[in-house]
Amino acid sequence: MSDQSTKSGSLVKVEDLKEYFPIRTGFMRTTMLKAVDGVSFEINPGETLGLVGESGCGKTTVGRTLLRLYKPTGGKVYFEGHEVNDRNMKEYRKKMQMVFQDPYSSLDPRMTVEDIIGEPLDVHKMYSSKGERRDTILGLMSLVGLNAEHATRYVHEFSGGQRQRIGIARALAVRPGFIVCDEPVSALDVSIQAQVVNMFEDLQEKLGVAYLFIAHDLLVVHHISDRIAVMYLGRMVEMADADELMDHPIHPYTLSLLSAVPVPDPETARAQKRIILEGDVPSPLNMPSGCAFRTRCRYATEQCARECPPFTDRGNGHMVACWEK
Repeated sequence: MSDQSTKSGSLVKVEDLKEYFPIRTGFMRTTMLKAVDGVSFEINPGETLGLVGESGCGKTTVGRTLLRLYKPTGGKVYFEGHEVNDRNMKEYRKKMQMVFQDPYSSLDPRMTVEDIIGEPLDVHKMYSSKGERRDTILGLMSLVGLNAEHATRYVHEFSGGQRQRIGIARALAVRPGFIVCDEPVSALDVSIQAQVVNMFEDLQEKLGVAYLFIAHDLLVVHHISDRIAVMYLGRMVEMADADELMDHPIHPYTLSLLSAVPVPDPETARAQKRIILEGDVPSPLNMPSGCAFRTRCRYATEQCARECPPFTDRGNGHMVACWEK
């Protein structure tokens, strides 16, 4: 147990999390791909931390490694002050759950909705009779906006939005305190996205559950999150209160991301200058020295090439990893 995480009162605490994958780069030769390289953050009870960044930056890997769907290369994860490891993971499976990005591939097509939602109850033996099991499943279905007659149907009979609701009901079955939401609305139509995001907020209000909400749409993340963290090539570059990050971004990468967010007012959109990054994203197999973002940064100096900037507090919990800003 970490004394620090116990004192902080955080629900989930991640310290220096690392996930490296061995990639074959030639005959008898492998190179370590640093998908997540030293990520640290905390999430409080009932809070939503949004995690954003471009495709391939390691967002999903953070969520999966945190829940030990991938075995971490390094670092520690604490839940309610207790370290989560291989020995006690089954106990924490009930407390930490995940809603996957693709509702088409994350649900078994051979199982009925009732069996999909009831499987976690079966695994953890969370009922005393078949009647109690069915009542629990119907209650969960009602909670996510599904009808009782849907229970005997199969996944292929549902729309994308309904399938994602089934996935959410399955995650809620074991009454978790924390859910990793891995781009849960990116595969859905825009009209359905708003319904699902609002449902996540309603569930948080009713159940007090905390979220790590992974997405690449900053407007969605800002709407649902209390705090937002920005990732670039396996590292966090900025983290702050949601409004603070949107109104006063510091890191050059965050500034570029925000400049690409569509603005509904045409005059404001015309006045707003788009910050276009030059160059390509470096390969995670061949990372630049120092700051990984320096190859695309207009402010980069020799110090940026020499050493990686630390993640420092610029006031009121606004954390930034940058030498020049």
